[in-house]
Amino acid sequence: MTLQWHDLDRVAPLSGLYTRAALRRKVTGKQLPDTGLRTWLAVDDQRLAAYRDVCGFGGGSLLPITYPHVMAFALQMQLLTDHDFPFPLLGLVHLSNRIQVLRPLGGLSRVHASVHVENLRAHEKGATFSLVTRIEDALGPLWEEDSVMLCKGVHLDGEPVTDVQAPTAPMIEQARWYAGNDCGRKYAKVSGDYNPIHLSAASARLFGFPTAIAHGMFSKARALAALREQLPAANLQVQVEFRKPVRLPSEVVLWASTGGSSGQFELKGKGDLLHMEGQWSPVA
Repeated sequence: MTLQWHDLDRVAPLSGLYTRAALRRKVTGKQLPDTGLRTWLAVDDQRLAAYRDVCGFGGGSLLPITYPHVMAFALQMQLLTDHDFPFPLLGLVHLSNRIQVLRPLGGLSRVHASVHVENLRAHEKGATFSLVTRIEDALGPLWEEDSVMLCKGVHLDGEPVTDVQAPTAPMIEQARWYAGNDCGRKYAKVSGDYNPIHLSAASARLFGFPTAIAHGMFSKARALAALREQLPAANLQVQVEFRKPVRLPSEVVLWASTGGSSGQFELKGKGDLLHMEGQWSPVA
């Protein structure tokens, strides 16, 4: 597929994008658009500091590994709420997330971001696709993200993709934290992701959840903040699979292997309930 790029002077306001998302409730097709969006994004120091605080990254000269996801969130929203995109944004399920850091994320005030979708595939519960985000500076590619999203109820030809779990390495407890009732609202404020399933029990029940659940990207960010002393600043790939949602409020425990250029980690809750599993390695 040859992408047709649209270069934007600015990203649309999130308020309008959420209104557009709320009005789209039906599947309108079974083909992904061949368009992508690109624009320049500025690093907002105040927003960055708030994100560091909420996700536990503390200070530092480098951007947190997950922060470009937040910077590009509105651009992603604009693509996924466009009239050519066939699936309703509300109701999409974030199954997995892979981030690659190609060079250290330091000395950045402005970056060039691009987003597109690809790789539509059959799934036992519907159809999945990849939302691909890339960040560059004047020297070239810096950071890349592939988020696999599920749209339930879409029927495609072909065999569903089988989820293969990697063998688990020995792990030790690295951190634990309490995700309170306000966890989703705090993360929404610093990320812009105001999906109702994360904000309150009342709004989550409208979408079939008995309680609000933590954002998957908050769980990934919080885990990588706890592991930041073990991870290299570049030539790094971190892949996670989101398993059972973290219901709010609850305490979770991060387990991880003891370091090195490659390793594994898991986020578990009460009764060893697996919420997220992941691994880090050099970029292939």
